[in-house]
Amino acid sequence: MAMRLSNSAITGLPGSIQGPTYDRAALTTGIVHIGLGNFHRAHQAVYLDDLFSKGLDHDWAICGAGVRAPDAGMRDALMAQDCLSTVIELSPEDASARIIGAMIDFVEVAPDNGPLIARISDASIRIVSLTVTEGGYFVDAGTGTFDPTHPDIVADAANPGAPRTVFGAIVAGLRARKDAGIKPFTVMSCDNLPGNGTVTRDAVVGMARLIDPALADWIALEVTFPNSMVDRITPATGDRERALARETFGLDDPVPVTCEPFRQWVMEDNFCNGRPRFEEAGVTLTSEVHTYERMKIRILNGGHAIIAYPAALLGIEYAHEAIAHPLVRGFFRKVETEEVLPHVAPVPEMTPAAYLELIESRVANPAVVDTTRRLCHDGSNRQPKFIVPSVRDGIRAGISVNGLALLSALWCRYCAGQIESGAEIAPNDPSWDMLVATAQEARSRPRAWLEMSDVYGDLAQMPAFSERFEYWLRMIWQTGTTATLETYIQS
Repeated sequence: MAMRLSNSAITGLPGSIQGPTYDRAALTTGIVHIGLGNFHRAHQAVYLDDLFSKGLDHDWAICGAGVRAPDAGMRDALMAQDCLSTVIELSPEDASARIIGAMIDFVEVAPDNGPLIARISDASIRIVSLTVTEGGYFVDAGTGTFDPTHPDIVADAANPGAPRTVFGAIVAGLRARKDAGIKPFTVMSCDNLPGNGTVTRDAVVGMARLIDPALADWIALEVTFPNSMVDRITPATGDRERALARETFGLDDPVPVTCEPFRQWVMEDNFCNGRPRFEEAGVTLTSEVHTYERMKIRILNGGHAIIAYPAALLGIEYAHEAIAHPLVRGFFRKVETEEVLPHVAPVPEMTPAAYLELIESRVANPAVVDTTRRLCHDGSNRQPKFIVPSVRDGIRAGISVNGLALLSALWCRYCAGQIESGAEIAPNDPSWDMLVATAQEARSRPRAWLEMSDVYGDLAQMPAFSERFEYWLRMIWQTGTTATLETYIQS
């Protein structure tokens, strides 16, 4: 019979499963993390678990939190197992499981975020960290800055005592600390965003400025927002992953996490109220985060899109099968080498070309079972951050953006709502209905797609990109994905 996780049960874990080697009862909370998805539990929580296992910094345990109604389901699942998480690392050769104990509590999820605000108002909380997805920062894609006119932000500014957004809650917590004379906390984004700390600072200060300009000035002066780069491939959890935990490791966990063995965390050492000794757990602390970040976001996150959209249209379900397909791999290698790598600088440990080889090997790992659907998700938020910057760099440098234009055409074709077999694509973007309508219009008028200024800005007016996009979109509809990829690869 499979074992349910609990503090008492983990003392009897089989030798093949690693559990906490520290006394969880002696941990105290120093971090509130908002957004308890799979990535956080396979990344930040693992680094802290490693740190605690060294006997260090036991006053920096995690308290989970959420600001959306669905977060309550995760809270219920984790609280039922004493906030323990199963993390299963999948290499091509084998799988290994460990139980992560770095999180010890989970704040009640409430519409007005009252419990969250109360928790982060407490002086014991010195870091508030976030994984709220790339689209959760209220960025105006046209300007690249915080959008104070977003309806959710306007609503929070009008009712700051009962905010519904993460940034409204953070501002309310900081306001309470300022009023009480308590030192503020660091706000630490762990999302895949270029300049994630800067983007977070803009959102928090911008939210505060709508409520109380003096508070905004205090936050701008006293609160720090370290930039960071985070990396680990972490698929969604489904029946397959739950069965793996149960049948391979004898663990009855409704929310296990699977991930690749590789992980990386690069961060600025910019904390206003102390921090754990992250470097003792393998975190790279550096002032050059943006160089690491550009390499990762352009090559890996952008590469996911390059792989996923043609593969999905061809009916390929898994990422490792996609990269094994000669046309998809050929497309990936040609676009990355000719149009992405020229705009990426090396880091001390890695050249862009070597990093591309690493990424290909990671995507090819068949044990991870990552889906092309997951990699296609939320293109309306990911394309402006992961692809469009490479397009703009290429245009400025006067080099080809032909393959990146083809990628945008493939995304447009995907958003038309059917793969080439005729099978329907289930909604896969927060703006799916709008994207489908626009993609259908673009079939006869391709420029309609590029007129989505929140994604493309003014690229519709740049012939080096727009003319190639129109050429490729018409070819995809006329001859299909296979023939179009062949034409591009042979060009």
